[in-house]
Amino acid sequence: MTTFDHYQAPDAPIAATTVAWNMYGAGVENIGRDALPETFAVSEPADNQLLVRVDAVGMCFSDVKLIQQGGRHPKLYNRDLASEPTRLGHEAALTVLKVGKDLQDLYQPGQRLAIQPDIYQDGMSTAYGYTIPGGLTQFHVLGDEVLNADDGAYVLPIGAGMGYAETALTEPWACVEGAYTQRRLLQLKEGGTLWIIGNADDQTSYSFSSGLAAPARIILTDVPQQVRELVQQTSKAEILVRDGLSIDDYAALSSELTSNQGFDDVIVLDPRSANQISAAARLVARRGTFNLVGQTALDGLPEIDVGRIHYDYIAYVGTSGPEISAAYGEQRNRCDLQPNGVAVFVGAGGPMGQMHVQRAIELPNGPRTIIATDVNDDRLRALDRLFRSLAEARGKRLVLINPTLENSLHATVMLESNDLGADDVIVSVPSGPLMGDAATLLAPNGMLVLFAGVPNGTFAPLNLSNVYLANAQFTGTSGSRISDQATVIQKTLAGELSPNRSVAAVGGIEAALDGVKAMMAGTYAGKVVIFPQLSGLPLTGIDQLHSICPEVAAKLGEGNVWNPEAEQALIEHFWQG
Repeated sequence: MTTFDHYQAPDAPIAATTVAWNMYGAGVENIGRDALPETFAVSEPADNQLLVRVDAVGMCFSDVKLIQQGGRHPKLYNRDLASEPTRLGHEAALTVLKVGKDLQDLYQPGQRLAIQPDIYQDGMSTAYGYTIPGGLTQFHVLGDEVLNADDGAYVLPIGAGMGYAETALTEPWACVEGAYTQRRLLQLKEGGTLWIIGNADDQTSYSFSSGLAAPARIILTDVPQQVRELVQQTSKAEILVRDGLSIDDYAALSSELTSNQGFDDVIVLDPRSANQISAAARLVARRGTFNLVGQTALDGLPEIDVGRIHYDYIAYVGTSGPEISAAYGEQRNRCDLQPNGVAVFVGAGGPMGQMHVQRAIELPNGPRTIIATDVNDDRLRALDRLFRSLAEARGKRLVLINPTLENSLHATVMLESNDLGADDVIVSVPSGPLMGDAATLLAPNGMLVLFAGVPNGTFAPLNLSNVYLANAQFTGTSGSRISDQATVIQKTLAGELSPNRSVAAVGGIEAALDGVKAMMAGTYAGKVVIFPQLSGLPLTGIDQLHSICPEVAAKLGEGNVWNPEAEQALIEHFWQG
């Protein structure tokens, strides 16, 4: 494969200047100066630094919040961007050009890297492309802020087997991969605070064979005498009894005993009242578990904070009893798509939704039927172009539906599932009401994945009765880990995943601002990728390449799919090094 290195020999002089799109405040008007990039001197790396070339950058919708808020964004910590600018571009493919002397045993010139932007330094989020200026530049230096943070170096070596665009896109793909890895804490927290809420009239003989020794404090509210004795005999925790509480007293209890941080674990025995569950569920701590144990459905749908399922990884688990601990553990609480099942993807036409659909199609032993929904017919046509033949080749059924124009989504799911419902429903649209509606599509043992983030405090009615009566799973994830990105790289090199299918538009360094605007407007169904080393390439949709660069278009794969051959032709045409 021809790369930028084909044009720049290892001993060639490195450019003295870099073209960059710094961000000086909130709003797209503060990206660059007067809607143009700037030119800066290229810095020499210090002993603990690398000088890197930026080869490709993916535009990500998560940047919209940063663009809107500027220095008020949580990861900017009220920074004055006018005097200390940042730079967008957290999905980046890099090549090492110079290595500081302290790093020469670890890195070498010409080495290619992917970056994991979700960086923590001393426990504080210092993400690349946010706190740390990102990749919308041609060259920059990396130091301890990336190479020596809490998890070590937040870069991953990439061999010659991957192109620049697909390297950059390993980061958003890692977020998708991470959505199907276990993020929830599925046992009682060691040293935590457990609250058990019971029903004094409950005659069930409960058991709790494992896990009860973990909490440091246990609060009992209206639990049957048998459970009280069980706790006293099994646990060495501090035990407090708070009987006779109304749901209006719950918040005060949390304030008194947890300083409003919430209970690490909540267990509700013989739940009956949706209002009670709504009130108690508000008081679970971050990464806490909420365990419902019973055999009778609630009298309605509790209002649940779906933002916290996504961002705080609240685990709703349950069992019909009488063994309370049966609700915990990964065996009962799955996180990946049901083999040979029916999977529904809500908001499937956007860049991230497309990735979820593609993963389901390419997943070995994945779902047999994939229902992809979107309210935009152009995006549905893009899904058909990108994935119809891929699904057929894998023996999968791909169903595309615009629920505003065709049969209801519920009717389609029931038709495709023999009236059982969907085994998995993945929501990539940040809408609380839509998330609540999506939960109604679940079959017994179904899983709802809230991939899109809505703010904490966004409530939706969820059928939590199904958690303990039918083993429903409600999960959500935010961001990715470096291990998720490593998995994506491994799958890509093994031919199990094709990140290039996500590329919908390309542009050179001057087109970066147009790329940002197109991403915000949803102009393209897939990902916008900027190649900072290319000049004179306007932002161009993949399906429009034939008009401005037919020799690149001729190299595209079936269905106008981006590939290494098209990338090579693009570099050959627009390289001005």
